[in-house]
Amino acid sequence: MATYFVGDLHGCYDELQLLLEKVAFEPTQDKLYLVGDLVARGDKSLECLRFVKSLGNAAQTVLGNHDLHLISTALGIKKVKSKDRLTALFQASDFDELIDWLRHQPLLIHNEKQHFVMCHAGISPDWDLVTAKTCAKEVESVLRQGNICYLLENMYAEQPDRWSPDLQGIERLRYIINVFTRMRFCYWDHRLDFACKSPLKEAPPELTPWFNLNNPIYQDIPIIFGHWASLVDEPTPNGIYALDTGCVWNNRMTMLRWEDKQCFTQSAVKNYHIF
Repeated sequence: MATYFVGDLHGCYDELQLLLEKVAFEPTQDKLYLVGDLVARGDKSLECLRFVKSLGNAAQTVLGNHDLHLISTALGIKKVKSKDRLTALFQASDFDELIDWLRHQPLLIHNEKQHFVMCHAGISPDWDLVTAKTCAKEVESVLRQGNICYLLENMYAEQPDRWSPDLQGIERLRYIINVFTRMRFCYWDHRLDFACKSPLKEAPPELTPWFNLNNPIYQDIPIIFGHWASLVDEPTPNGIYALDTGCVWNNRMTMLRWEDKQCFTQSAVKNYHIF
């Protein structure tokens, strides 16, 4: 019995299957965790969603920014981007069922027994674990049964950029979504930055990766995340596992086996022509 984590799929279904073959994944015994962004840019988003959903309790994903964007396009809030290659998904007979399944996935997973947390982009430098879990549940509740259209219509903004427990309403929910699904760099005073997508060595000195800031949670419990493909081959602090290694950008997909921390990789099997 083994526990595996895999980086952003982005519709790269073939590479996922090759990785699962490499580790001899057995869904009746093993567990697969996915860091979100199952869809978009690759050409098999439909297959990725169907497969992860079909695994039932043997798999668990968190929501990424592309997953939330898919839900918003399914509800007619945003337009589908041609580069996301979602035509087959939107034409699928089980499209509504897949979208309903997706909107019921969490933003954060905390496994006390195996001692890890997993999210798509990261955890706010101003949160402890209790706050992170509470904030995740607030957004999840709206996605599953609240005024989801109002939330999705108003989540595409970059303010507020700093956490306060006094935040309320859509501003509070937007900050939570931005942290869990979009965060990369922060200012040293903990404000979020969304403009810089440079490699770490080219980032301006006033910015630093979120996990470099002084938050005890970053040292207290391992954090597994994706989202940030340009971190590929960059060192991260102990206990910080960055698994998006840019398969859809013609790099590779990475899988981590939790029990011995061994990584397995699969190079992109095709040129996705997304540049």
